[in-house]
Amino acid sequence: MEQTALSVTVIFFAAVFTNNILLTNFLGMCSFLAISREVKSSLGLGLAVIFVMTSTSALNYIVYYYLLVPFELVHFRYIVFIIVIAAFVQLIEMIIDRVSPRLYVILGIFLPLITVNCAILGVCLFMIIRQYSLMQSVAYGAGGGIGWMLAILAMGGIRQKLKAAPIPRPLEGPGITLIIAGLMALAFMGFSGMIQIQ
Repeated sequence: MEQTALSVTVIFFAAVFTNNILLTNFLGMCSFLAISREVKSSLGLGLAVIFVMTSTSALNYIVYYYLLVPFELVHFRYIVFIIVIAAFVQLIEMIIDRVSPRLYVILGIFLPLITVNCAILGVCLFMIIRQYSLMQSVAYGAGGGIGWMLAILAMGGIRQKLKAAPIPRPLEGPGITLIIAGLMALAFMGFSGMIQIQ
């Protein structure tokens, strides 16, 4: 019991720092680069990603081990995982629209963007490849979402500060953004060796 609790904690912190889904596996880069112009939009998308990544990792675990494996339909896992993610995001979008129209307007484009975020699919596939238990999968999903949010918040803050900075003309826009993303990935590599998950 103690070993399970420890491994869940290790998996969670490793997913946040040493095995950051965005900065070590480079999954979810498109929405990361597109939305991280300001801290406010980065925070909105980051919170939504945490919620969806945690929930869909649990849902896809259940679907995989209690539906696909018993019926020998494992080869459909990619399609099924994407359908579960899209359906869950659509359900959340409808609930938020019904319950809090103001929050729905604030989140705006963030919710549909989550459906096409490959980091969420990556977390679901990694948990199957690494043969995590349900609790480990949820910890990995939550840690992956928090790690993704930390990365996009850091990028949003840096890009907001850079608006007032004198950047060489050839590096403006995507150039400086990709350089910053590379430097952030190097910074997160500094955590490697502290906690590793296989």
